[in-house]
Amino acid sequence: MKLLFRWTDDKHSRARTYDELVWKPALFHAGVIAAPKTDRRGRRQYVSGRENGMHALRHYYASITLADGVNIKELSECLGHGDPGFTLLLYTHMLPSSHERARKAVDSRLTRLFSLKFHVAVTEQAVVRSPSTSWEPDDGLYPDQPEISL
Repeated sequence: MKLLFRWTDDKHSRARTYDELVWKPALFHAGVIAAPKTDRRGRRQYVSGRENGMHALRHYYASITLADGVNIKELSECLGHGDPGFTLLLYTHMLPSSHERARKAVDSRLTRLFSLKFHVAVTEQAVVRSPSTSWEPDDGLYPDQPEISL
């Protein structure tokens, strides 16, 4: 995977170095942050906060990739975290709710199951079960059609 922020020799750049040499000057020229001050050694020093620095860009990247379905393990690798658990702790609040996806998954399976006109094996579990073994509380019988079971 190629790094997004790299120098012309394809070596990765340190976030702080990129922040000071590229990102903050761009923010200044865009009118987002104030002009830099000069320190005793003549170096430019920009004043900016976390809300508009490289850290904010990193969080933005994490939030849009999670929203579009990238899993925590992949995101962890992209961010350079050694442990996906650490990434999960940081970004759990940004994960899309899976409640609706879970409802849709169950609804989709049950719709297919109940749309069958004849008894067929619909799951791997049903295939290995004996036809005489009931796995539903009502023995899988429909009240209006006692000969059809699931």
